Amino acid sequence: MRTNALVPELAVSNWRTSRAFCCDLIGFKVAYERPEEGFSFLTLGQAQLMIDQIGIGRTFEVEDAPLERPFGRGLNLQILVSRVQPVLERLARAGIDLYLPLEETWYRKDNHEVGNRQFVVADPDGYLLRLFEDLGERPKGQSG
Repeated sequence: MRTNALVPELAVSNWRTSRAFCCDLIGFKVAYERPEEGFSFLTLGQAQLMIDQIGIGRTFEVEDAPLERPFGRGLNLQILVSRVQPVLERLARAGIDLYLPLEETWYRKDNHEVGNRQFVVADPDGYLLRLFEDLGERPKGQSG
């Protein structure tokens, strides 16, 4: 496994709960982990994510910025999946509400648009995960 140039590491309040959420509901797989440190390196397709339990191993804290839920305020992580529907179904079966419902959105990129079928869900610590499937490209300004 090759590590991506950018891999977020999320400080989590309960490693087992976060690991179960990421793997069982979102679809990540454990590439490797150190349970004694409350740490997992997770993969989903080409996406990579690390989770690390606060208070076990190394915890990155900022003075005058207490670790309080929801964590990651102002940040959402966009994660490419082949299809969003199976993830949505697992979340619904688990009774997990979406932060933003499923939508199809087109974003301008230079002289064309790229499309996402996407939704946002908060993980157990409040980190926002935006799962999306690629809808391809279209000419700028085309609707439908």
